[in-house]
Amino acid sequence: MIDFYALTSPNVRKIFIMLEELELPYKTIPVDVWKGDNYQPEFRKINPNRKIPVIVDHEGPGGAPFTVIESGAILMYLADKTGRFLPKETAPRYEVLQWLMIQLTGIGPMFGQLTHFKNFAPPGNDYALSRYQTEVRRLYDVLEERLGACAHLGGADYSIADIATYPWAANHQRQGVSFEDKPNLARWHGAIAARAAVVRATKKADTMPSSRDKAKPDDMDRFFGRGRYARA
Repeated sequence: MIDFYALTSPNVRKIFIMLEELELPYKTIPVDVWKGDNYQPEFRKINPNRKIPVIVDHEGPGGAPFTVIESGAILMYLADKTGRFLPKETAPRYEVLQWLMIQLTGIGPMFGQLTHFKNFAPPGNDYALSRYQTEVRRLYDVLEERLGACAHLGGADYSIADIATYPWAANHQRQGVSFEDKPNLARWHGAIAARAAVVRATKKADTMPSSRDKAKPDDMDRFFGRGRYARA
């Protein structure tokens, strides 16, 4: 059994998808970051970085419980545990891993910053909005070009690179990006959205309890590290 500490973010949705694709038994444990659940001492023992997602695999290496933090590491761990969605041979493995890294180091941070400055930041951030919107559109162009050369981001086969990227791309309309002029992305996105495991994962993530819409100003400040929580 796997304990899965989760809420609703794209990084969490990756793990919902992976667990559903693998059909591994898991228990979802809600961590409402908008209420500060991630700062409770019990959770800090599990993840000193105080972020979700986290998994605790009670049948880890050697049969002992094993904790994995960070969504990319969790995807790699689960892929290696099951022998699925990440090739073992060096060349195809690194085709997948390099596109996973693009999601972890580019798509996630840039898409996340755009979401923040578009939806949560106070007025007067025109430069930030322009910067992140430009980078988001550039990254979508990179994905469109890649998906014109192969069926999936890591090559011919569906992999953890696709699983990692899909939840971020699923929000493309809210990011101000249309797929009408991006046929390769539209084809890829539609095919993944229709997968049975992705449908199940999306339903489960959508029903997770979250207090974001009811969060108090202090809760928002704590989450974003601003106000009395700012360190600079």
